[in-house]
This record gives sequence, C-alpha cells and structure tokens, in this order.
Amino acid sequence: MLIPQTEIEAAGLIRDHAERAAPLAISGGGTRAGFGNALAAAATPLRSTGLAGIVAYNPAEMVLTARSGTPVAEIEAAVAANGQSLAFEPPDHRGMMGTTGEPTIGGLFCVNASGPRRFTAGAARDHLLGLRVVNGHGEIVKAGGRVMKNVTGLDLVKLLAGSYGTLGFLTEVTFKVLPSPKTAVTIVVSGLEDEQAARAMAAAMATSVEVSGAAHLPESVRGRFVAGRLPDGAATVLRLEGLEASVAVRAETLARAMAGFGPVSRLDEPDTKALWREIRDVAPYADGSQRPLWRVSVAPSEGWKLVAALRLESGIDAFYDWQGGLIWMRMEADPEADLLRRYVKAAGGGHATLVRATDAIRAGVSAFEPQSPAVALLSQRVREKFDPRGIFNPGRMVTGEAA
Repeated sequence: MLIPQTEIEAAGLIRDHAERAAPLAISGGGTRAGFGNALAAAATPLRSTGLAGIVAYNPAEMVLTARSGTPVAEIEAAVAANGQSLAFEPPDHRGMMGTTGEPTIGGLFCVNASGPRRFTAGAARDHLLGLRVVNGHGEIVKAGGRVMKNVTGLDLVKLLAGSYGTLGFLTEVTFKVLPSPKTAVTIVVSGLEDEQAARAMAAAMATSVEVSGAAHLPESVRGRFVAGRLPDGAATVLRLEGLEASVAVRAETLARAMAGFGPVSRLDEPDTKALWREIRDVAPYADGSQRPLWRVSVAPSEGWKLVAALRLESGIDAFYDWQGGLIWMRMEADPEADLLRRYVKAAGGGHATLVRATDAIRAGVSAFEPQSPAVALLSQRVREKFDPRGIFNPGRMVTGEAA
C-alpha cells in the first residue's frame, strides 16, 4: 500500500506507475471499499491519508482548505467551534458498508457524498470551490480558488467531484461552509402508505415553511430509527431548521397543513438530530450483511410507483429520502439489476447504483448506470486526457475495462 506524505511524493509515485502502465487503486480512508464495480486485482492501493491537515480556514469568509486525507470529523469539529457546518450533510457509510477507518474530505468529494439536505442545499460538488489533483501524467493541476466568487476552472472542479478516483488523485480541496441551524424539529405524519406519503411530502414542499428534510420510512424500517421511538405506523418525516422563534411558528403552520393526511406528532431537537443522522447514514441497512443495496434516484412522484412494481416481482425492503426521489433499496437475495433498471427507465429515467454487494455479484453486475453511446464516448475521451495509461481505479465506474 502506498501512502504518500506530500503532494510531490504522490506525483512521483503516479509518474512511476504511469510509465509502467501499473494500475493504482485510489482511496481515502477506505470506508467505501466495496462500493461500485470491482477493481483490477493487480492494482496497488494508493491512499491519501498521509496528506492530512487543514491548510486555511477563515470563518468570516466561510471558506476552508484542507489536504485530501484530512478526516471529515476533524473538519466538522473545526467548523462547529465557529458555529458552522457542511450544509450538504456528508454521510458516514461505514455502518452500511461494514468498513472501518476514517472518512476523509477528499474521499467525500470524490464520490459526491450528499445527505438529506441535498435537495435544498445542493450536493457536495455544489460546495466545492477549488482543488489540487495529480493527473495520470504525474502532473500537479490546480483548479478553482479559495473565494466563492472565483469561478476559474469551475468546470474541472465539478468534473472531478463524483469521479470516484478515475480521473486523478486529489491532494487538496477548498470548499464553502455555512452557519449551522440554531435549532431543528421534525413533524411526523403517521400511518401513510407510500403513495399517500408522496402526496404529503409534495404538499409540505409547496408550503412556505422551508422544509429542509423530507423522508418516508415505511413500517418495515420505522422501528430501526431513533431506538424505535417514532409513533406506530409508517412515518413521513419533515424537518424544519433555523432560529428558534422561526422554527416554532413554521412548525405550527406545517402541522396544520399535514393534519389532513394523518396523525401528526413532533420530535424535539435531540431526536431530530439523531433521526436525520440515521437517515443520512442509511442506518436500517447497517445490518452487517452484504445483501445487495441500491441507491436509486428518480423523480419524487415516481419513487413509490417504482417500489410498488418491484415488490410484485422481487423481495425488497426500502425507504425514501429527498421527498421520495432517493430510494435506498435492499434486495433479499438477487440484485435484479436488469429488472430494476427496466423499471427506472419506465419511471421516466433516473439512476440506479449498486452500493453494496458481494465480490461475486460486483464482478458480474454493472454497479453504475450504463452510459448512452454518446456519453460513453465523451467519458472515454475525458479519461484519456486525464489518465492516458488507464492506471486510475481501472474498472471502477465503466464496464468493459479490466476488473
């Protein structure tokens, strides 16, 4: 395993491997090992954990720069001391994936990890302002800047976020942080079927109360949240955040609006924080198994229809985030990739990503949504520019490569 301590050392290691066309398995803390297509067996692990530490942080400007291997927990502690946070709620997938180690800030942006506030605050990539990366030539490239209004190289920044280490080895990232909400409460509507919940969440989002989290937890998973303290029946949960006085008024307004859908109750701030952390981290499926787990993104109005159709043909368990547009779906046995993607297409399109499975399944199933011929050609050209020898995470995102 290679763990460079400096950016220059990382560049030298990559140049050496490029000259020999020797593959590298790039990762941060390794907390998402097993996510995506299987990598080439001969790839040498290259980790960013030796590149750690906060480089610059100006709370007044709400911008932070850190080396890519810096633990996310260290960054969250630093910004919390100044009343700030990462607004996109980066998830911790260790429980779901059955892994150890520490999530890193570079790994977070490499997979564009975004939590329940994503549909209002944006994804991780929307908060990324700049970066430094070593490309497949062993060259150090800088893109973006350290101020929010600097958009130089912004397209490159967006391109690398969510590339799963297939385009380069991140060494440093610059991103914005925002003030933390002063308080938060959750309105719970109990006993709704999936279709009713979709309508209730749409109605909540149509109000002026600024809902920052909207999820539906069917009865099959409801008891696995907040130590079973949610009311009986499926739970449709709606989060409100902000100043205490504002949240109190908005909560009353939202409770009245939801009363026509079913019984309404409220969670206080401690339970609200615990609940949305568990939704963020996919806690119901942190079950110590390798049963296939899908992350499915479709239009919010179509999510429940997709699940209903699949349940007629396969054994699944599921819950919904992002107003119903994000479905976490655990299969009981077979991943049913072809069936799932056929139904996603019938739902008007979307994405289905296999985030967890056994090695045998990952070797035979495309973990990521197959690309159209035009997009596949464009992706190939991009990879050829960044990584001409094909050494970065071969097979991670694209089928047909050595894996």
